[in-house]
Amino acid sequence: MISIAVKKTINATPLQVREILLEHQQLNRFFNAEFMLIRKQNEGEIEGGKGAIRQVSMMGIKFEEVIVSADEHHIFYQIMGNKPVSEHRGNIHFSQSNNTITPNTEVSYHISCKAPWWLPTFLLSFFIKKDVKQALNKLAINFNVNT
Repeated sequence: MISIAVKKTINATPLQVREILLEHQQLNRFFNAEFMLIRKQNEGEIEGGKGAIRQVSMMGIKFEEVIVSADEHHIFYQIMGNKPVSEHRGNIHFSQSNNTITPNTEVSYHISCKAPWWLPTFLLSFFIKKDVKQALNKLAINFNVNT
């Protein structure tokens, strides 16, 4: 099982971070993939939240992710099925820092999954971690530009 954890402090409130990460069709601004919303969130849930299903296209592969839960402190999603990796789960937690005058949110992004038998675990882990770090850096830049 692969386990990846990346943290980044972002100049925004947890609500702002959550909202931008639930704008599924705009996530290509941060991640090296295209996203298409297939199904909206369940009735009564936050926009883009629990029940939403998005199709992810990257490197010629398409798969679907479902938002399992989303609130002011975290987003939990998972890949539907076992391709391209199995047991993929993503947990993104937001915690606001109270030590500064401007709002800062520490984003903790945790991913766990199993690599296919033919792909070395260390290699998959390297590429996933690189992509998540890059995405969080782009997200931070987005808020720095827009503040």
